[in-house]
Amino acid sequence: MYKPQVDDYVKWNDRVEGWVYFKDAEYITIEVSVRPKNEQNYQACSLHRNERLLVLCYSDQWNQLEYVKRREFQDALSK
Repeated sequence: MYKPQVDDYVKWNDRVEGWVYFKDAEYITIEVSVRPKNEQNYQACSLHRNERLLVLCYSDQWNQLEYVKRREFQDALSK
């Protein structure tokens, strides 16, 4: 059985697809939408620049996930 990891791109029952944003023993969140905050919202909470829409997927549903690909990051220090 596939075990999701943060930064995997997954499809769930042909309805939801996106990046695994958070993983816990009991659930993952799948990031399905990202958009920039407007200036007023950013000033109210400047911790993050974007708003994210996340969908919960509990561990007993992980067997319904389809792995698509993994997001790779380049280490800036290795250049």
